[in-house]
Amino acid sequence: MDIFTLSARVGEALLARGWQLATAESCTGGAIAAAITDIAGSSHWFDRGFVTYSNQAKQDMLGVRAATLETVGAVSEATVVEMASGALARSQAQLTLAVSGIAGPGGGSVEKPVGTVCLAWAVEGEPPLVRTEHFAGDRAAVRAQTVEHALQGVLDMLVQSDVSA
Repeated sequence: MDIFTLSARVGEALLARGWQLATAESCTGGAIAAAITDIAGSSHWFDRGFVTYSNQAKQDMLGVRAATLETVGAVSEATVVEMASGALARSQAQLTLAVSGIAGPGGGSVEKPVGTVCLAWAVEGEPPLVRTEHFAGDRAAVRAQTVEHALQGVLDMLVQSDVSA
């Protein structure tokens, strides 16, 4: 499914529950929020987007702990969980998503190669869902796959019976 259709389906599912979404993005630089706001009427279900590219922005805007960033780095499951939780606490949204990764072409390591992306989704009153993906391709491909996986994760969470309104 293309990103526009996926974004529209996310919006329909959020509207059906009366929920709003907030995003916390690093490696995508606001591309998820852009995909969402391409949908007419998204202001009814999209609260806000945090673009926190630097570690300092993650700390200032989302409350990510310096110790987390120093210990496990920006591209880690612990960091995206803190990003998603911070977005939940600093927005009107009932569901948030967070992404941080290495889009390339540089910046990778043996432990975290280019294409490594950590994603997290948080819903009020539920433990966050988090996973790490390894995407192939150039910078644009890694970022596009991140947008798709992040939105699909929102849709998957919304169709689960345990997070229904």
